[in-house]
Amino acid sequence: MPAIDYLRISLIDRCNFRCAYCMPEGADLDYVLREHWLSQDEILTLLREVFIPLGFNRFRLTGGEPLLRPDVVELVGAIAALPQTQDLAMTTNAFRLADLAQPLYDAGLRRINISLDSLDPETFRQLTGGRDRWQTVWAGIQAAHRVGFSPLKLNVVVIPGVNDHEVMDLAALTLEREWHVRFIEFMPIGNSSLFTDKGWVDSETIRQQLRDRWGLTTSAVQGNGPADVFKLPGAKGTVGFISQMSECFCDRCNRMRLSADGWLRPCLLNETGQINLRSALREGRPLANIRAQVGELVTAKPEVNFKMRDAGVTGAYSRTMSQIGG
Repeated sequence: MPAIDYLRISLIDRCNFRCAYCMPEGADLDYVLREHWLSQDEILTLLREVFIPLGFNRFRLTGGEPLLRPDVVELVGAIAALPQTQDLAMTTNAFRLADLAQPLYDAGLRRINISLDSLDPETFRQLTGGRDRWQTVWAGIQAAHRVGFSPLKLNVVVIPGVNDHEVMDLAALTLEREWHVRFIEFMPIGNSSLFTDKGWVDSETIRQQLRDRWGLTTSAVQGNGPADVFKLPGAKGTVGFISQMSECFCDRCNRMRLSADGWLRPCLLNETGQINLRSALREGRPLANIRAQVGELVTAKPEVNFKMRDAGVTGAYSRTMSQIGG
């Protein structure tokens, strides 16, 4: 089991997209009131006094859509300035990135993941909730590239019959650019009707398609996360596969998740042991006690994972992917 040193921090549970796999049509979303978000001071207190002393030094900012949070640039700067921060990254839909890429980079952000499930504007419109946003997102990607984000990663959730025919074109983005395309297996979280209708494509099927077209070699550089990384011959970038459905990687998981309203959970699909850190802070509990409780959850994490999801979850898990933070 690797060291648990990576915290995903959801800054906001709202999003300006309604991606079918993340925020399904008809989903009854009960957004967290702004006063219930962890404040900037609360996030920084938890990092300084709880997580960093427990060995956490890698942080990823997520949502919802993190660029909707008004103080996101200031928060990036504060986390990047912590001397113990070894890695700071963000996952975004890039809709606001054209304007914010330079301020985020200047604040200290260097790594960014962007959701790009299609190169076809019409397919993209259907996947993201019915508005024409592809050009704006593409402009955000280009801005991030110009500013110098490296690695610049593109996340692709592959859904059969929707965008699986674009795999080759998406992979080809890595040939001439130092971009890193990540193909992600579609997961049944809050989207059971779409999942039942469409199902999912396993990573090995996509890898074989790439082998047949170009060939595929294992990349010498692997990332901080669960992706298995490869290269097309002669490519400047890489292709990666996040295979949570077909190739469980729980034994490699080094992360915990902190929701926008302060719930700390050890596993994406398991609620066992989750802690309400916002309440603990606002009730004035001693930070040493909070740190000890979080430390116990970190120690228990190897047994609280996807492999034990049926045994671990004691009630219906109602949050969608957008509310968890991915």
